[in-house]
Amino acid sequence: MGQVQGGEEDSEVGISQIQELYKKFADECPSGKLHLHEFKRIFGITSDSTAEESAYMDNLFRSFDTNNDNTIDFMEYVAALHLVLRGRLEDKLRWSFKVYDRDGNGRLDKHEVKQLIKDPEKLTPDQICDRIFELIDENNDGQLSLQEFVEGAQKDKWVMEQLRLDLRPTGWFIDHQAKNSPTKS
Repeated sequence: MGQVQGGEEDSEVGISQIQELYKKFADECPSGKLHLHEFKRIFGITSDSTAEESAYMDNLFRSFDTNNDNTIDFMEYVAALHLVLRGRLEDKLRWSFKVYDRDGNGRLDKHEVKQLIKDPEKLTPDQICDRIFELIDENNDGQLSLQEFVEGAQKDKWVMEQLRLDLRPTGWFIDHQAKNSPTKS
């Protein structure tokens, strides 16, 4: 599931919205450890959600769990929010790569890249995937390394658009926080 590239300008995240996200973390996991099922609940992923949404949230959770203990502690949560809401382009690309590397092997294969491509206009997902690999698979090994992914996305706007990378996902966090907050401001 690719992230949607929005055409609108990134809205500024207010301190109150950030505080609400932190409060939600503390409310959801007073132990200081957020488990996958709690993470999904915070962002409104339920048993009624699609398998694709659930798999995306699994990968998102894994990308935030930097010490690989199958929980997100408060510091990992804060670091993730900072990256997503305020991080540099290269850091966001590195994070996106980690989210899309479903098998965690440090490389994106064509199957993983095809999962990012949605609603092509004139080309099939296979054709788009092949073109992406032609443009950024520097060593032609049929896999994209983190370096190839970051450099390729930075230098080619078409690649960035096809991968549906949203490097300013502030709106997504605000929308999900607002939708799933018991008291909407």
